[in-house]
Amino acid sequence: MEWVIAIIAGYLCGSIPFGLLIGLTRGVDIRQHGSKNIGATNCGRVCGRWFGLTAFVLDVIKGFVPVFFAGQLLIHAPDEPIAQMQVWLWLTVAVAAMAGHVLPVWLKFKGGKGVATGFGVILAVWPYLTVPAIGALFTWLLFASCLRYVSIASIVAACSLLYWFMLGVRVMHWSMELVWPFISIIGLMVLVVIVRHLGNLKRVIADTETRLGE
Repeated sequence: MEWVIAIIAGYLCGSIPFGLLIGLTRGVDIRQHGSKNIGATNCGRVCGRWFGLTAFVLDVIKGFVPVFFAGQLLIHAPDEPIAQMQVWLWLTVAVAAMAGHVLPVWLKFKGGKGVATGFGVILAVWPYLTVPAIGALFTWLLFASCLRYVSIASIVAACSLLYWFMLGVRVMHWSMELVWPFISIIGLMVLVVIVRHLGNLKRVIADTETRLGE
C-alpha cells in the first residue's frame, strides 16, 4: 500500500504544469504561443529566459522529490543490497512522475516532453542513476551550445544516459540482476523523449526549428 501511495503521489507531483502556471501569472497561456507546449523551453520563449529557467528548475524538482522520498522512506535498509522487486517499484514511481508531466490529467493528458522532469527523476535514483544523470546533463550542455537546438540536445542527452549508466556498472561492478531494471527504464525514457520530439525533428529537417537565442 505504501508503494501504491508513492506511485500516485509521483504522478500527481509530476503533473503540476509549472510552465503553464508561470505563463498564466504573466497573463499568457503558453499553449497558445510559440510551440504551444507547456514545458520550460516554450515558457522561456514566450515569457522570457528567466521564467523559462524557473520553470525548468521547478520541473526538475517535481520529478526529483517523489522519487527521492520513495527511495529514502520505502527502502528501509540502505546498508543492505537492494532487492530487484524494490528496484522495480522504485522505478515505477519514477515512471509515474514522468508520466504526470507528459500526460497530466488536469490538461486532458496534453503535457510537456518530459526532459526536465525526467532529469529530476533519474537524479533522485541515488546512486544508480545520479551520476549518469549528471553525465547526460553535460552532454546536453555540449550539444545545446554547439548546435543550439534544444530538441537535438535533449535526444542526444537522453540516449547518452545508457552509456553513462553502463560506465557506472563497469566501475561499480553491479550485478546484471540489479542492472536490468535500470536498463529497461532508461530505454523507456529515451523512447518517450524521442517520440515527444518527433515534431521538432521534422522542423529541424525543414530548417524551421527555433534555435537557442532566436
